Amino acid sequence: MALILFDLDNTLLTDDSDYLWGCFLVEKGLVDKASYDKANQRFYDDYKQGTLDIFEFLKFSLKPLTQYPRKELDKLHGEFMQQYIQPVMTEKGQAQINQHRENGDFTVIITATNRFVTEPIARAFQVDDLIATDPEIVDGEYTGKVAGTPCFQEGKITRLKQWLDSTSHDLENSIFYSDSHNDIPLLEQVTTPIAVDPDALLKVLATERNWEIRSFR
Repeated sequence: MALILFDLDNTLLTDDSDYLWGCFLVEKGLVDKASYDKANQRFYDDYKQGTLDIFEFLKFSLKPLTQYPRKELDKLHGEFMQQYIQPVMTEKGQAQINQHRENGDFTVIITATNRFVTEPIARAFQVDDLIATDPEIVDGEYTGKVAGTPCFQEGKITRLKQWLDSTSHDLENSIFYSDSHNDIPLLEQVTTPIAVDPDALLKVLATERNWEIRSFR
């Protein structure tokens, strides 16, 4: 059983779920539009440029989770899925997941975006497991802090190794599909790295190293 890893944002999705969640909060009037829009765009630009301070971003992005009960957040996420996520789920990405599962492979989404945002998305894609940045939960509610290592850049390797230690899986014959240069550290760890609709920096590296380049768009 080969381990097949998928990045989520701009790989299986044609957009970024973290950024879209911020847009959804603004649209619903749950956060201040002017300040939140500006910060959300700045962090997204930093991510694309490879300069994101993940802890500063998580302090910003997890704060709204502390302001509403879990039941209300789950209801809001249902609206978010329907309005923002379903339209950007790629059919080719879903087909690739399905093909691997039919082959008997074990499929995992591994993403920097927090588990609250991504867990319902992972269920929609019907992958076998999810490795994501985990928001801290105390007494059933979000605290706004991070539990453990953020699943970002080298942190993805740390989180994957922790996951591997707790399962029977390994990286023999493993594949990782990703669009982002932020995932180069993990792409270098797997047997077969595949660049999916890669950003400019990843496209250059993938070309230099003869990594497969494909599109889910």
